[in-house]
Amino acid sequence: MKEPVVFIPGLLCTEILFAPQIAAFSDHPILIGNHREHDSIKAIAANILERAPERFSLVGLSMGGYIAMEILREAPERVSRLALLDTNARADSPEQSERRQFLIKLAQKKDFKKVPHLLYPGFVHESREEDEHLRALVVEMAMETGENAFIRQQTALINRVDSRPRLGEIKCPTLVLVGEGDQLTPPDLAREIYEAIPNSQLSIIPGSGHLSTLETPELVTAELIKWSRW
Repeated sequence: MKEPVVFIPGLLCTEILFAPQIAAFSDHPILIGNHREHDSIKAIAANILERAPERFSLVGLSMGGYIAMEILREAPERVSRLALLDTNARADSPEQSERRQFLIKLAQKKDFKKVPHLLYPGFVHESREEDEHLRALVVEMAMETGENAFIRQQTALINRVDSRPRLGEIKCPTLVLVGEGDQLTPPDLAREIYEAIPNSQLSIIPGSGHLSTLETPELVTAELIKWSRW
């Protein structure tokens, strides 16, 4: 049996985020990390580790990357290889936290349906701001996630730690991938992670934004297939 792969989606995202990659890895056991039930990155990571196989490959995008870095701190011996996609090793900035608090209040006022539309332009490459099919997928994932889980996710992101001091401890083969037009976690932040992890490779995907797995699925899947064979 091939090694299991654990995929951890980003904020307001479901397994749809990784649909093209899950199809490509259909001969592997697949687990989608649950990031909806807890309001801290540490608790989410513990929950995933409790349900994950003894050893696995790990893929996290954006918030999923923050959780993946926590998993590496908690149980590095269980992760055979790591892929950090469109993510950031830093703690939340005051400006980011303020924006999250605004969105939390919007959700609490029963205006949650507005949230994915507010987030969508930052989620995608500027050339896809009018892509209604992609927007519909983002809205679908958000509605499935729901306002209560969204509030827990945002709370976890506001309180996350700075992962940079311990990136050098990651010993497994690591792919750091980012869309060249990612507005939320731009290539400079990916390069910062790549330079800190000893056994890593950097891939910058042309024509892609933050949701690279859906925006440029063929390019991202090809990189992950190569990564799986390192």
